This record gives sequence, C-alpha cells and structure tokens, in this order.
Amino acid sequence: MSVRLSARWPFRRLSLVLSLAAAGFGPLVASSAARADEVSVAVAANFTAPMQKIAAQFEKDTGHKALLSFGATGKFYAQIKNGAPFEVFLAADDETPARLEKEGGIVAGSRFTYAIGKLVLWSAKPAIVDGQGEVLKQGGFDHLSIANPKLAPYGAAAVETMKALGAYDALSPRLVQAENIGQAYQFVASGNALLGFVALAQVVDETGKLKGGSMWVVPPALYTPIRQDAVVLAKGQGKAAAAALVKYLQGDKARAVIRGYGYAL
Repeated sequence: MSVRLSARWPFRRLSLVLSLAAAGFGPLVASSAARADEVSVAVAANFTAPMQKIAAQFEKDTGHKALLSFGATGKFYAQIKNGAPFEVFLAADDETPARLEKEGGIVAGSRFTYAIGKLVLWSAKPAIVDGQGEVLKQGGFDHLSIANPKLAPYGAAAVETMKALGAYDALSPRLVQAENIGQAYQFVASGNALLGFVALAQVVDETGKLKGGSMWVVPPALYTPIRQDAVVLAKGQGKAAAAALVKYLQGDKARAVIRGYGYAL
C-alpha cells in the first residue's frame, strides 16, 4: 500500500510515519495522513496566548495544523475583503463577522461566540494601578496607551470607559494610540507608557494570575460587552481542517483554556 505524504511535512514526522507503517500500522497511518491538513487562521491580537496553546493541542489531537496570524480585527476585515487567504477568522467583536456574513463572505451557519473579553487598565509596574482605577483621575503619568478605537474593539471599549468615567477630555492629550491591542500592550511593557488599556488575557497567565505589574479589571457596565465571534470564511468552505478547528474551539479542552485566561463564555 502506498502512503501519500505532503512535501510540507517535516522529516521527523516522515520518519515516524514510516516507522509506524513498518510496525504494522500501515492502514491507520495512511488514513491519518490523508485527513491531516492545514488551516490559515486570522486571530484577534488579544487572543494570542490562548490561541497558541489551543492550536498546539489541536494539532496534537487531530493532526491538523493551524497557521496563525495575529492583528487588529478591522485590519483583518480589510485584508479579507481584498482576498487574503484566511479560512477561519477569530475576531475581537461580533460586528465584523456579522458584517462578513451579510456580505456573503462566510460559510452559512458557522458564526458563533468563542469568548467574551474583559478590559483592564494595566501598568507594568506594581502599585501604580489601584483597585478602583482612581489613578486615571489622580494623574501622575504622561502617557496612556490604547488600541486604535476605529480598528480594535478593545480600543473602542477603552474610549467608552473613559467617557463613562467623565475622564475622556482630561485624558485625551495623554493618549498614545497603537495599531492594535498587541502594540498597546507593548507600549506599556516597554515603559513607553506608564499605563494602558489592554485585554485581561494579555496580562494574566493560563490560570488567571497577574503575571506582573498592577491592574484594574474595568467593570463590564462601563463598556459594551466584547463578544468575540469566530467564523469559517468563504475560502474555508468544504475544508476539513477549518471545520475541525471551529468544532475544536467549542469543545471542553479549548473552553478550559479560554476560561483560564479570564474570558467569559
């Protein structure tokens, strides 16, 4: 029996397949190899850490490999409309996937909420951010980092929060606007801004523990809920790896990772 293998497979995997075939597992190996595939995934930057962990487990459990790209949801939308070869999209909001659905750009019925995000005010230094966010009114800082509110839902949530607190006008001159939430985090982590509005998942580990610095978890009542939706894009139509990934995201293993990083479900 011949075994067809993708040229992209690394040599060590080829060696393992041949060893298993020689040991009498030929039909099983041939079946698994035929099913294994790759899926190109656009992922909202706030979901970087959990998605890296989920993708590794997904490959281990299914044999499919998720090729991940991270960035701002608004920018991904523009790239998808211009023909970017993404097959699955994990957005930072529910509006962008719904818009793609209305435009016929997704597989019908594939849209679902994979996480509900939480906004935090964070400083890389300890004892800077208090438990009520009063530092925003007290001052003592020159720069406050946020993601571009026109492209990134977490940036829009940050603006909503400042306006709800009645502090937006006073804080505006101190805002440092990043391209996406990943860059907003980097501005604070590098010390270029003492404070920043970022995603909770960026500053806690997989058990929900703060990795360093100080933070205030912004009360959800201060901003519109950040419902993060996933879809299979038109380019993923009929592709087994794309269908497998969205199914995996709704399974117990993935949901445990998502909860661990502080997202609601």
